[in-house]
Amino acid sequence: MLRNTTRFRRVATGTLLIVAPLLQLVAVIVDPGTWGDDREAVSYGDNPALAQLQSVLYHWSWLLMAVAAVGILHFVRRRAVAFGHITGVVTVLGYMNLSSLLMTDPVEWWLGQRYPPEQAQRMLDEIMGLPHSTFGFMLPGMIGIAALPLLLTAVWRAGAVRWWVPAAVAVGYVVSFPVPYSPLTILFWTLPVVALGAFGVKVLRMGDGAWAAFYPAAPGLTTPDSYAKTTA
Repeated sequence: MLRNTTRFRRVATGTLLIVAPLLQLVAVIVDPGTWGDDREAVSYGDNPALAQLQSVLYHWSWLLMAVAAVGILHFVRRRAVAFGHITGVVTVLGYMNLSSLLMTDPVEWWLGQRYPPEQAQRMLDEIMGLPHSTFGFMLPGMIGIAALPLLLTAVWRAGAVRWWVPAAVAVGYVVSFPVPYSPLTILFWTLPVVALGAFGVKVLRMGDGAWAAFYPAAPGLTTPDSYAKTTA
């Protein structure tokens, strides 16, 4: 499979569409802050092992989603090309920025071990309120999350998914922004797991020929099967 570019990219994209949102859902489930105090200065102290696990799960979920977004761009080679490229780049950069924010987790734990929760939270807010943190990391990350359903809308326009896929991702991720981090977050984030997972299964089952059909026509290429043969 590693020598077959069509199959490798199809399988990688389909697999990541399933795995990335699932890791994020598991992260919010095991996070002590979901079930108790959402301030990590407190939740890290409540259960350090689970707190560290959720941080690692979020990290890999967001990195893998960035890679998955690159794979999703394959479906906008013929239609919604410009819109897909713009939203795709914003999505990739946004999720990469989200992952970098997880480096604040050990800082918040360190503060929580040495100061009262209120003081620790105030100190972290001052750190994260610096302009470079807000505009260099936090804001791009939030924009990246919002761009994912827009990228999927471009994929819908290209005919690769049904309308409910971008809609479910938008409700699950974007609508949950103002909702306090709590068990309710689990319900919201289950929607993208279902939507992106269904898309991933479709990609895995579509076959190399159907995947190659999204490439623009090229000289000597008349059918998806002929393209698949040239990449074998």
